[in-house]
Amino acid sequence: MCRNIRTLFNFDPPATDEEVHDAALQFVRKLSGFTRPSAANLEPFERAVEQVSAVARELLVSLTTNAEPKNRDVERQKASTRSRRRFGVK
Repeated sequence: MCRNIRTLFNFDPPATDEEVHDAALQFVRKLSGFTRPSAANLEPFERAVEQVSAVARELLVSLTTNAEPKNRDVERQKASTRSRRRFGVK
């Protein structure tokens, strides 16, 4: 489940709100053990996702680096290559 959380810092262009929200959703799903919470747990689940999103966005804005921003297409290609090597797909 958490394998789907991607690094969001130091990309050009910066991470979108949707990307931050998706990472927060995956994180809360992992912590809670719910993919889809019941009606009784929906409100606290959604609140947690929003709070984690806000904190993650704050973190991304406050971090600094001297490294050059990463290119999304290059990083995607690297991940694809690693996956093919790992799973033996050509």
